[in-house]
Amino acid sequence: MKLKLMNSDGRLLQDFRPLVEGQVGLYCCGPTVYNYAHIGNMRAYTYEDVLRRTLEYAGYKVNHVMNVTDVGHLTGDGDDGEDKMIKSAREQGMTVWDIAKHFTDAFFKDSQRLNIKTPLQVCKATEHIQDMIDMVKTLEDKGYTYVAGGNVYFNTAKFPEYGRMANLENQDLQHGARVAVDENKKNYTDFVLWFTNSKFEDQAMTWDSPWGKGYPGWHIECSAMSCKYLGPHFDIHCGGVDHIPIHHTNEIAQSEAANGCKWVNVWLHNEFLLMKNGKMSKSKGGFITLQDLIDKGYDPLDYRYFLLGGHYRSQLIFSWESLDASRSARESLVRKIAIMKKEATPGELSTLSEAGKAVLKDFQDHMAADLNTPRALADLWSLLKNKELTTAEKLTLIMDMDRILGLKLDEVPEDNDQSDNLDKDIEALILERQEARKNKDFKRSDEIRDQLLEQGIQIIDSPDGPKWKKK
Repeated sequence: MKLKLMNSDGRLLQDFRPLVEGQVGLYCCGPTVYNYAHIGNMRAYTYEDVLRRTLEYAGYKVNHVMNVTDVGHLTGDGDDGEDKMIKSAREQGMTVWDIAKHFTDAFFKDSQRLNIKTPLQVCKATEHIQDMIDMVKTLEDKGYTYVAGGNVYFNTAKFPEYGRMANLENQDLQHGARVAVDENKKNYTDFVLWFTNSKFEDQAMTWDSPWGKGYPGWHIECSAMSCKYLGPHFDIHCGGVDHIPIHHTNEIAQSEAANGCKWVNVWLHNEFLLMKNGKMSKSKGGFITLQDLIDKGYDPLDYRYFLLGGHYRSQLIFSWESLDASRSARESLVRKIAIMKKEATPGELSTLSEAGKAVLKDFQDHMAADLNTPRALADLWSLLKNKELTTAEKLTLIMDMDRILGLKLDEVPEDNDQSDNLDKDIEALILERQEARKNKDFKRSDEIRDQLLEQGIQIIDSPDGPKWKKK
């Protein structure tokens, strides 16, 4: 299985070749733990989980490293705004340390609910301050820094390739366009490596350093910790597209300046999850958490299924209607597998026929082509309808595919006459369809009809009201 990945550094679809045969160093930008992760945040971690599963499926040993930003940093990527941790601690009536622990625990609880594998190395910023200080000292010794207003800055003019991945050299940037003007900066693209007490008089999290008591800039965290666990040159770095112009651009500059070599071979970036009114954002409030979905009766795997239906590099629009459709599709899939398990001989796995091998190759080809999960889901549904495959062979293929999809299909129990529950679900959808027709919401009415047809249920409208039957 030969993977092709879209490298953001150069914007090219490339054959993936690891630095060390059979091994992959993977670094993913983790959460900033000052609030609950919203479902837009969880899109990034779900696609990174699919990437890791795909790499492991292809036979690689993956060293998956992720940071947890439990040091307060500013509300703007460009060193501007209020400290996020202090702001949250004030609003919640907790200490910054308690805030960090509470929201770190909440993040990993959500990850487990979405069946996201825990990284092999989770590195907390507060436990790696000395590594950050050491990297800043290296940059200082090499002449890439200056001190102004009590803070240590990275001098971007000293790094000719600054902005390479973001293509900043071809953008008409004006002074102060990226962030509020910092009079201490020599160049408007310069950024802080280490803050001292000059930034906040009552900063709660501070450490001793050669430049005075203070705390690290946000960007230095990922560079210091990734190099500690993966070395100065590794395979893949992941994050959201919003990280490209500032955070990841600054990471590249400081890492390559400090190490004197190329830092990352492949950069992968996921697009936003959008609401009808735009990008979901914690700073703007009104965001939706995974717990909100659970409170409304959804299974976390309904949301994972929904995310698999969109390519990670495409913007994905969230709506309750689309989540409903994903829930119905996943539940239908589970019911079909439960019935198949009852029909198959217990514990039986099948040697694949030529038809089965062809189905599996299509799935593998689609996942190898830059993680094309929408096509992979279509392959899964297609095999269910394939009359050339035995039930045992279908189950064998489904379990193999789910090693990447992560929908816990191996945990589906065999069918034990769930007709009563099925009837209740169908009746509820029919009632919803009646209400939609009454309100002249024919779009939703048609969606429900199609949804039921996918489950093998046909609605028959009659003078006595709608009735249904299995096709």
